[in-house]
Amino acid sequence: MNPKVSIIMATYNRAHFIVETLLSIQKQTFVDWECLIIDDGGTDNTEEVIAVILEQDNRFQFHKRPDTYVKGLPGCRNYGIDLAHGDYIIFFDDDDIPHPQNLELCLLELEHPSISFCRYIRDVFFEDFHYAFDYSKTYTSFYIDKSDIEKMLNNQLQFNSCSVMWKASCFEKNRFVETLMYAEEWELYSRIVSSGCRGISINKTLFYGRKHPQSNTGEYYLNNPVRRESYAEAILLVVQNLKEKQLLTYSLKRYFIAFSIDFEEYHLCEDILNILELSIFEKLKWQLFYAVLPFRLRLYKMRKVINKRF
Repeated sequence: MNPKVSIIMATYNRAHFIVETLLSIQKQTFVDWECLIIDDGGTDNTEEVIAVILEQDNRFQFHKRPDTYVKGLPGCRNYGIDLAHGDYIIFFDDDDIPHPQNLELCLLELEHPSISFCRYIRDVFFEDFHYAFDYSKTYTSFYIDKSDIEKMLNNQLQFNSCSVMWKASCFEKNRFVETLMYAEEWELYSRIVSSGCRGISINKTLFYGRKHPQSNTGEYYLNNPVRRESYAEAILLVVQNLKEKQLLTYSLKRYFIAFSIDFEEYHLCEDILNILELSIFEKLKWQLFYAVLPFRLRLYKMRKVINKRF
């Protein structure tokens, strides 16, 4: 029989973390799942340290990413999606800890036919994880649809890769862009929601992300050029998608053009304006906005300092 949930886990040289993650998956209160572990060509002893778990629990499967998928997290996840047998798909990282009720509570919300995904709260931890879970099933919730796309993109409504369970149908026409090495889930998830998929968000922490400098996010904030260039590429893909779907509002244009100041080395602002195909007057207006913005930001910071002093 096919499992109801497919857990997709990309891994790369995480032998020192992955066993704890797999053991936490085994403690899920919902038991009808498969966990597809996709190795991205790691050189450590990951396969060796998880061998006992693979032998004892056939819900876990270990696969090596074939060369037909691009090396990296998006390629591994796409391979996992193509292997998955479940009606629902969820992505777990190889160094994090899911709450024992993660699958159970998401599935309860996804029973409604009009709901395509369930988002939940993701907390973070450093070093050792303290196992003290809240098993309450009482929480508030709200619905999410394409009217919330702006909040998704400016991170008012964060969509972390491991904070959503999806109906498998969401991936029938959608895949990760395999050239992206950062912000790949931000780009894909906004594309899915902008296509009309409706979901629910529950106010309960169901996942715990381990923070360390070797993570993709850690590398981005250390100004890794590969991660930064990927983010710039993801922004262009998002702008193009929203333009095609006529969802690119004035405030979103303003947000992305302002944000592109941090990516000046990639000429991101100019690329965004080219995608927008504006009139000469409109393009000059946004170029002026971009040119003046650094001075406005410095003035704003000076005012904040002055207000604090007085």
